[in-house]
Amino acid sequence: MKIGFIVNDIATEEYGYTTTRMAMAAVNRGHEAWLIGAGDLAFDPDDRVRARARTVGNVKNKYKAGKTFLDELRGPRGVSERITVDDLDVLMLRSDPAQDQGRRGWAQMAGIMFGRAAMRRGVIVLNDPNGLANAMNKMYFQLFPEEVRPKTLITRDRSEIKAFAHDLNADIVIKPLQGSGGQGVFRIRLDDLGNLNQMVEAVNRDGYVVAQEYLPAAAEGDMRLFMMNGEPMRYKGKYAAFRRERSGDDIRSNIHAGGKKNSAIVDENALRIAEIVRPKLVADGMFLVGLDIVGTKLMEINVFSPGGLGSAQSFEGVNFSHAVILGLERKVGYMGFYERSFNNLDMATL
Repeated sequence: MKIGFIVNDIATEEYGYTTTRMAMAAVNRGHEAWLIGAGDLAFDPDDRVRARARTVGNVKNKYKAGKTFLDELRGPRGVSERITVDDLDVLMLRSDPAQDQGRRGWAQMAGIMFGRAAMRRGVIVLNDPNGLANAMNKMYFQLFPEEVRPKTLITRDRSEIKAFAHDLNADIVIKPLQGSGGQGVFRIRLDDLGNLNQMVEAVNRDGYVVAQEYLPAAAEGDMRLFMMNGEPMRYKGKYAAFRRERSGDDIRSNIHAGGKKNSAIVDENALRIAEIVRPKLVADGMFLVGLDIVGTKLMEINVFSPGGLGSAQSFEGVNFSHAVILGLERKVGYMGFYERSFNNLDMATL
């Protein structure tokens, strides 16, 4: 199997990233795994998609550590080659548009655009690029059932946000419509609405503001639960999940925002939420997704580059990246048996 991973930039990938883990798992199973930066793609005059890509050299032993794998891929022992993306079996779109806001705005849609072109040649592109195009900001989250979402207002009007807080008679959280990683997230207490204008101004410089009811259960952190093929991801009897807990008074539980990791209990509530969102994830061709669950509600659905499979592995003791590659192998097998007669949307969650 030949598999490509489109990332924001190969130079900024890290050893513990889920993408690195999946590429290493693919190589350890005897497959070709290529990393492609968002700026390394091309649509050639012969109507083919090509890319400057990197992979590891001749593999004699299986890799045990992401550091060794990524160092070799990026180092002198790695292979740099201009490959034909249309000849790949699978193309994983793993770049995060939020990281390319501003100076690299041109890169935000790169994976989606070139992924669409590669689909014409029968490449399995995951997650489905058309589904990802519809999920470019947090408005996508509002298209899921109200049953699983906090009460939410999206606007640029400060007076509307203040009225929203008064109507809830509770604390609210505001954050940018576009972005990730807990950046620009503020909790506004009901007795401190005098500071609302200043906080909203800081957020709406970049566009629309998402105002949500504050969930008290957030004080205990959130759970990242992975979905694969439209189902809660489970391998060797273990769910791919972990908890992220807040650090001090910081309302964010994101790991790089100071949060801490712990094991998670995937209970009936989490499985119920997963079942409610499953039909839309399947309809949108979302192969690998991260659900962020707080209490009985979803706080976010990460469809672009959900990370944390290594964290789940550290607590559950099973290699979930291996499970992803097994899933891809099955898809490639299906396409071979049926002579590529399935479209990409159907193949995404088969």
